[in-house]
Parts: sequence; structure tokens; C-alpha cells
Amino acid sequence: MEDDQKEGIRKKAFSGFFWRFFERIAAQGVQLLVSIILARLLTPEDYGIIALITVFISISTTIVGSGLGNALIQKIDADQIDFSSVFYINMLLGFLMYMLLFAAAPLIADFYHEPALVKVLRVLGLTLIIAGINGVQRAYVSRHLQFKRFFFSTLIGTLISALIGIGMAYKGMGYWALVAQNLTNHCIDTLVLWFTVRWRPTRDFSLRRMKRLYSFGWKLLASSLLNTMYSNVFSLVVGKIYHSADLAYYNRGNQIPALITTNIDTSIQSVLLPVMSGIQNDRSRLKAMVRRSIRISAFTMMPAMAGLAAIAEPLTCLLLTEKWLPSVPYMRVSCFLYSLWSIHTSNLQAINAMGRSDIFLKLEVIKSILGIGMLVLTIPGGLGMMLAGMCLNSILATAINAAPNRKFLNYCYGEQIRDILPAAALSAAMGIVVWTISLLNLNLYLMLALQISMGAALYMGLAALFKIDSFSYLIQTAKQFLYKRNL
Repeated sequence: MEDDQKEGIRKKAFSGFFWRFFERIAAQGVQLLVSIILARLLTPEDYGIIALITVFISISTTIVGSGLGNALIQKIDADQIDFSSVFYINMLLGFLMYMLLFAAAPLIADFYHEPALVKVLRVLGLTLIIAGINGVQRAYVSRHLQFKRFFFSTLIGTLISALIGIGMAYKGMGYWALVAQNLTNHCIDTLVLWFTVRWRPTRDFSLRRMKRLYSFGWKLLASSLLNTMYSNVFSLVVGKIYHSADLAYYNRGNQIPALITTNIDTSIQSVLLPVMSGIQNDRSRLKAMVRRSIRISAFTMMPAMAGLAAIAEPLTCLLLTEKWLPSVPYMRVSCFLYSLWSIHTSNLQAINAMGRSDIFLKLEVIKSILGIGMLVLTIPGGLGMMLAGMCLNSILATAINAAPNRKFLNYCYGEQIRDILPAAALSAAMGIVVWTISLLNLNLYLMLALQISMGAALYMGLAALFKIDSFSYLIQTAKQFLYKRNL
């Protein structure tokens, strides 16, 4: 009976990962293609205008979510009253945050000495009202592992918004093309989920239920706010001290590594939280799942980041043209930061699944203080020193995130490092070989083709030669999935 239950959980998790992964691949693939086209049509200054207000939109969106989405996923007995109550609270928060942002728009524009930001912020801020609806929909889909719904909603929204954004950019409408693309994407994604997900809000509302959810959710909200503010404080400083184009180069350099990370790690982690929550009282199984997550994420993400860092310059020339070459150093730094993502997210998801949002909050406070302190110390040294500080802080943050699970799961930081070392070593070797190829005086297309094919073949070959556990696990799982699909 227990074996059947484990197999059922495993099947649901793998199916959820499959749909979540392909949703990310399809959506991010289209977004990458669109961003390449838009980067050729628009200027770094156009992107800089949008980048300047990203921090304010991100913080406001985090407040609208208020940590209640994860609270609904984590709560074992969440029902219709819980979902409806959260829906109405999120809608109210979305409206209030939009009104606050609308009123603050002139002050934000004055802060950056950029009058155009007033209208842009007031239009793009409408996504906050949409987020009030979308957050509960996504929590419902995640809780029930119905990730197939995400696939269609995201893909349809991405395709239609892409056509609108490209059309407006071609007509010379500058940064308004980016505003329209973003707003349209949010609207369509929410509409498709509304018609494909069976859940609807009812007139039920329970203040008592909300208090229980907030006892878990407010800590996640505070944690998310700290994380969002820290993640965007670098952009805030660069946008204020330097030119908006510098901020655009930083954001552009971060985009492709972030896309790859979103495709791989987010697919794994979004499935992990609801599955982990279902076995939160079985610590041995929970540890096994966290350990597998870290190994698989590292095995897939590290070579992707190492390879991308190695081909950053020719790839940028090919996709974005030479006007975006100043973004290459930022791309390489982002590759290093995201290569450690598996330790960050897997540990935090386990803590969430166990209902320890208080620990989650403490970790975010410690990391935010450390990160902001590092930023303050490195600002006088210029952008190069600030980036070096970000890398050091990321390493320290992995140890901080892993610390609680030494007690909860008997899974210490040293053991986690040992689990990712095989992937790190193979990725480093592959990256060096791929970068060496760039020293040859080859045609740009030929060089990239040779680098990518050589890198993939070398990494897979080394993984098979040294019998890396994650490689064998992925091959076995893929075979089982294909076999069952053919039955």
C-alpha cells in the first residue's frame, strides 16, 4: 500500500515536472526569440526606461501576493473558503497597491530625473490588479498539480503579446512596445486560466481562516519583500548613479541565464513544494527528495551556465548585434550566480514544505543585511567591485540557506557541496574547452555550432564515463516514462 502511494506521488511529480518544464521551455523560448527581435529594433535606452521601474513593480507585486499563495499550497486541508477568502484579499491589495503606485509615479520620475516614467508606471502598474486574480489561480493549479493548465495559458499569452510588442516596436513606438507586451501577456495568461481552471470564487469569506493563513503567509511575504528588494537594489543603485543604458546592459546580461534557470530550476521547484508538503512529516523521504532535487538541478544547470559563460561574446554578437556587447560581463557574472541556484531553492522549498516560514523569514533577514552591507562596501569601487561582491555574497547565501536543514533533515552544507561537486567539476572542464574554441579564428556561426555541439557531447560523455548518479537517474526515468507512454 505504501509502495503504491509512493509510486503515485512519483508519477504525479514527474507528470507535473513534464508539463511545467515544457511550459517554461515553450514560453521562455518564445520570449527569448521576441526579446532578440525587440533588442534589434529598440535601443538600450528604451530598455533602460522599463528597467528603472522594475523594482517598484516587483515590490508591489510581491505585496499583492502577500505570501498567501504558498500558504494555500502548504496547508493540507485548504478548501473553497480558504481560496475565496484569499482571492478577495488579493484583489483588494492589488487595487490599493495600484492606487499607491499611481500617486507615487511623479515622485519616482523625479528620483530618476526621467519625466516619461510617470505615464509608463501608471500603465504598467495595471498588472498589479491582474496579479490579484492570477495569484489564486496559480496556487490552485499548483496545489492540484495541474501544470498542463500553465502550459496553455502561458504559451497563448506569450505568443499574442509577442506579436503586439514586435508590431509596436516596428512602428517606432519605443519603450511603449515593451509596456504593451508585458501588460497584454498578464491579461491573456489570466483570462486563459479563468476559462480552463474549474475553480471560481464564491461569496464565502472567513476572517478566522485568513488569520490562520497569514500566520504562515506573512512571514513568506516579509521574506519575499526582503528578497525582492535586495534583488532589485543593485538595479536601483545602477539606475540612480549611472546611465539608464548601463542598467539595460545589466538586465540584458541577466536575461538569458535567468531564462535557462527558469526553464530548469523553476520547473523542478514548482512541483516540489506541493509534493514535499504532502510528505512533510516523513523527514527521511523529504531529505531524499531535497537531495535528489539538488543533484538533478546542479547536473542540468551548471553545464548550461558554464557553457553560456564560455560563448557569451559570440552569442551576443549573433543574437543582439554588437551594440549589446557591454552586457557580456554581466551575463558571465549572472551565469556564476545562477549556477548555485539549486542549493538556494531546494533548501528553501523544504523549509516551506515543513511549514517553517519563521525560519524562512530569518534567513531572508540575514541574507538581506549581508547583501546590502556588501553592496554598500563595494559601491566606491565601481561596477566591477559591486559585481565581485554579488558573487561572494551568493556563495555565503548558499551556506545560510542550507544551515537549517542540518537540524531538520540531517543534511548539512558539506554534504550538499559534495552532492554538486561532480556536476561542478564536469561543467568547469567543459566550459574551459568551449571557451578555448573561441580563440580560434572561425566564422561566427561555425564557431558557435562547434562550441555548443562539442560542449554538449563532452559533458554527456564525461557523465557517462564517470557514471554520474544524476545522469543515470535521468536516463532511467526517461526510459520508464517512454515505456509507459507506449503501453
